[in-house]
Amino acid sequence: MPFTLAQVAEHNSQKSCWVIIHNKVYDVTEFLPEHPGGSKIILKYAGRDATAVYEPIHPPDALDKNLPKDKHLGDLDTAAAEQVARANENRRKTKDELRMEKAEKEKPPLSRVMSILEMEDIARKVISYKAHMYYSSAADDEITLVENIRGFQRLFFHARVMRPTQHVDPTTTILGFKSTIPVFVSGAALAKLGHPLGEANITRGAGKTGIIQMVSSNASLSADQIAQARLSPDQVLFFQLYKNRDDAVAEQRVKEVEGFGYKAIFLTVDAITPGNRERDIRAPFVLEAQEAEAEAKGGMEKPRTVGQVQKQEEESKVDHEGTAGALIRFVDQDMTWEKTIPWLRRVTKLPIVIKGIQCVQDAVLAAETGVDGILISNHGGRQLDFSLPSIEVLYRLRKERPDVFDKCEVYVDGGVRRGTDVIKALCLGAKAVGMGRPFLYAQSAYGEAGVAKVVQILQREMVTAMKLVGASSVKELVPGMVEQVNWQPYYPQAKL
Repeated sequence: MPFTLAQVAEHNSQKSCWVIIHNKVYDVTEFLPEHPGGSKIILKYAGRDATAVYEPIHPPDALDKNLPKDKHLGDLDTAAAEQVARANENRRKTKDELRMEKAEKEKPPLSRVMSILEMEDIARKVISYKAHMYYSSAADDEITLVENIRGFQRLFFHARVMRPTQHVDPTTTILGFKSTIPVFVSGAALAKLGHPLGEANITRGAGKTGIIQMVSSNASLSADQIAQARLSPDQVLFFQLYKNRDDAVAEQRVKEVEGFGYKAIFLTVDAITPGNRERDIRAPFVLEAQEAEAEAKGGMEKPRTVGQVQKQEEESKVDHEGTAGALIRFVDQDMTWEKTIPWLRRVTKLPIVIKGIQCVQDAVLAAETGVDGILISNHGGRQLDFSLPSIEVLYRLRKERPDVFDKCEVYVDGGVRRGTDVIKALCLGAKAVGMGRPFLYAQSAYGEAGVAKVVQILQREMVTAMKLVGASSVKELVPGMVEQVNWQPYYPQAKL
């Protein structure tokens, strides 16, 4: 029997909590303590429509997977559904939404975007404040975030001349799979925060340009949906695994993505606990303050009851995990080289890459376990501030333990914004580089066309750089072509 809004509204507490999502009613009372994002955010919408906050950060199958069928209570009645629709249509737009609309009208045509930094600048203007803070924030004082970029700026070329470069081939293979350029999409969560189509934009853009996408465990589309968004069954996807502390749950996840056709597992080891991403944590309070100011200016502020004041004070208690922290609440914090890698080898025959190597010693340990690859990464500076810049770790690995490059493929991510950055990493022995934020920003601003544009920009810049350093293929990029300087050159720093 369909429900009225009044019936749903009666269940607005921790003792009995119902929510409406896409005009369907769910009893989430028993799920409250299990929700990765905590119970507070659900209780904030108890007894009412939660679609707007649910949609951007949950895969469509999340309710089916996490909520028993008997808790799927049924539909709203026709009158209630119409009332919800009217309320959404008549809702006063927020200050942030008005800003976004203006920026969307003013953004330049994609054909005029010349660089990745320009693409990011455009995206920051058109996406929501919440999305901006989630995508751009990093740990503590964000030193590693900045130094990831500056690390590349300390590497200069020893360009070789009088070499035949009429025909330059930037193609490569990654774990044996072909890629048009030595760049892949690094796993990055919640693409739907920036664009309604989310990760599907990245999948299609990557497919059109022939690069490989690594899909996050915390994508805002399901692994199956992303696999279905591929342009063909042959399009290669990798999966970034946040290992659940329950081995059975983790094994089920691996088997699931194997069934969807994913071709490799990137085990993430640098995010066992939430990083202190203060801008992300602070974002809800900034938005609340903006709206309170707008209401006060418009003479719309209404007297509040004691109960309403108490409820607001409870909701305003700081959640130090932020958006990101909620996503990794159940990650295994007891992984070891001796236990976890053999376990994963037993679970899957897919290639295994360790994502999150931050020092030479761990690169050596990873290679000794026989994994297929390592991804030198500090999670884009989002986890441990003052973790060494990724390119610096790659540089030290090349100097101190060049034998590692013969034992497994080595990749690097963090701070790559130019084709010349890619070339520098390849000179030091990286097989390919990963990029996360640039593709999130590109799809946010221009959808799948933006993703394709980023690849085209990188390809153009890489081919130009290869010609000018004297390399006709990626195999001719060698350590002798780069030198690290001990002074900081002037460089117009990207806005962070």
